[in-house]
Amino acid sequence: MMNQILFAGVIGLFLTLIGTPLLIKLLARKGYGQYIRDDGPREHASKRGTPTMGGIAFILATLAAYFLSKVITGKPPTFSGLLVLGLMVGMGMVGFLDDYIKIVKRRSLGLRAKAKMAGQLIVGITFAVLSLQFADSRGQTPASTKLSFITDFGWTIGPVLFVVWALFMILAMSNGVNLTDGLDGLATGASVLVFGAYTFIGVWQFQESCANGESLTNPGACYEVRDPLDLAVVASALMGSCLGFLWWNTSPAKIFMGDTGSLALGGVLAGLAICSRTELLLAILGGLFVLITMSVVIQVGSFRLTGKRVFRMAPLQHHFELKGWSEVLVVVRFWIIQGICVIVGLGLFYAGWAADK
Repeated sequence: MMNQILFAGVIGLFLTLIGTPLLIKLLARKGYGQYIRDDGPREHASKRGTPTMGGIAFILATLAAYFLSKVITGKPPTFSGLLVLGLMVGMGMVGFLDDYIKIVKRRSLGLRAKAKMAGQLIVGITFAVLSLQFADSRGQTPASTKLSFITDFGWTIGPVLFVVWALFMILAMSNGVNLTDGLDGLATGASVLVFGAYTFIGVWQFQESCANGESLTNPGACYEVRDPLDLAVVASALMGSCLGFLWWNTSPAKIFMGDTGSLALGGVLAGLAICSRTELLLAILGGLFVLITMSVVIQVGSFRLTGKRVFRMAPLQHHFELKGWSEVLVVVRFWIIQGICVIVGLGLFYAGWAADK
């Protein structure tokens, strides 16, 4: 059964490695280039015109990798896997509209704020409502109305509050990845690390699923997750697809993921966390996205309250650029920070399991 994970990752990697340059040529032929904000670092002016909407490449590659892995292994898709992939596609479509309007209108801002928010809300609410349906033979639905860290805990918050909570996670992560996507390869490389973590988590939860009964290594710490192995397949497909895309997205980038990619990646990260019952753990696993988002919150809050800026520029990566760090130096060091976040997150995940022995 583990072959699904291997096939999904390898297929996703192969498809983006060979498919992304084809997309680059298509976008360049149509003139779908990136517009650079005028108030950004001056070094970014040279990136104007680089093909954008590259998220199309890894979204399509992930879908193909997931379904081809099912065909090869003869295993059917699960509701959890399909819901998470649907969330990725839905958020990617909102991002695509945003990118397309930027290109057509020739401006750095695409969808109006209300229209963009409306699209994200429609996609997020649909996912949240459906994730509480489709119970399996053990009564497990893809999501739970309990909050979770490394497993579910606390009182049931009910379906209404769950939808609100799920929306917050989806919006927070999609906009967090969007803010991180400011330097070549930064958001893509950071996402690869988190998807790698969720591949491991899915495999571990499958091996220690409460459904396995007496064969469990640690019966006191089993996981009540509906489709953990299939979530690992989704995460592996994403990891491989993003890794292949990174080959073309790293400095100097031949293509940008655009909002098409960043909103899709943020949405699917939230979906994986919700369906694997690791909602609060995502704040640690995706620590770089949280850090960069908080830098914007701090900058805006400080300026409105005191009229002063904490950073030379927000998001945080641009602050270090203006301090004289090269783009590659910022990206590599931020990848290291993200790697540390993943190690800490996985350490806490394993420690929580071991503590219940």
